[in-house]
Amino acid sequence: MDKKVASFLKYLLWGAVAVVLLYFSFRSVRWADFAAALTNCRWGYVLLSMVLGAMVFLVRGLRWRMQLLPIDPKTSGVTCWNAYNICMLVNLVLPRVGEVVRCAYVTKHSSRDSSGARLASMDKVFGTVVVDRVWDALSLVIIFGVLLLTMWDRFGAFFEQSFSSGISLRGGFVWIFVLLVCVLVLAVYLSWKFRAKGGLWGKLWEIIRGFSDGLSSCLRMRRGWLFVVYTALIWILYWLMCATVMWALQGIDPSAVGPELAESLAKIDSLTMADALFLMFAGAMSSIIPVPGGFGAFHTVVAGALLSIYGIPFPVGLIFATLSHESQVVTDAICGGVSYVAETVRK
Repeated sequence: MDKKVASFLKYLLWGAVAVVLLYFSFRSVRWADFAAALTNCRWGYVLLSMVLGAMVFLVRGLRWRMQLLPIDPKTSGVTCWNAYNICMLVNLVLPRVGEVVRCAYVTKHSSRDSSGARLASMDKVFGTVVVDRVWDALSLVIIFGVLLLTMWDRFGAFFEQSFSSGISLRGGFVWIFVLLVCVLVLAVYLSWKFRAKGGLWGKLWEIIRGFSDGLSSCLRMRRGWLFVVYTALIWILYWLMCATVMWALQGIDPSAVGPELAESLAKIDSLTMADALFLMFAGAMSSIIPVPGGFGAFHTVVAGALLSIYGIPFPVGLIFATLSHESQVVTDAICGGVSYVAETVRK
């Protein structure tokens, strides 16, 4: 099968998954209540959430630049910020493709060495992106540990139910992971062994070396403590984004909506910053499903978490999920559009 056709079919499949998730999520929604809640929420907090989202992009760009500086000392913060913004814009339509786009953007703007080659080659930059994602995964593990250690009485049942439902699949995933690791180790060994012969193995070894240089750049950063501060700040901003949307719904006047909706919204009024941390974690975990822009997956996971933990009806949970997700989508589109226009004007 042609590579372009295969890619198109893959994105078409995940797009269909997003549509199915959205359909089953919203089919029980009472649209009059949905509209009433959106109309009467405090939109100032929603706008504040969008500002915080834009700040996340800025801090992510600064953190990523720290990894790129050992590779190309002339990498600018504006380049990293534009690359990340455009990455998020592309991911709204083509999930995961944005990561390739931001690597290509930085490579295109990289300095050249004496031979004319780019200092920040594509393979090296991709290595830094992998490290970037590893730090995100590590941060989620830490947040997960905090939730379990400090708030088990509130969230323990949800995690037990979530993980027990996947136990039957665990063995299969473990063997697939082991197989992939073995294939990777074998490919690295063969490319190293036959690197002197050139050809396919020689090219593969060059790619592996460049990738490892990108991974090791994290160890060559100056002021490593600042990298940790940026990482903590990113997740604090995500936490505040979730909290501000929660506060937007907590301000709804019960008399402005129907009695049934008012009763459900009263449960949201009791949510605290600890609950916002849990909902942020649930939303982050939804990104595992590679649907375009997170549509459907985010709504299903977050609304399901609100139902499982707090007994908030699924349609009401969708109001919170919609405000959280769509405000971030608009932020992605605005920031990505600004960076794209700025790059076009610069050319």
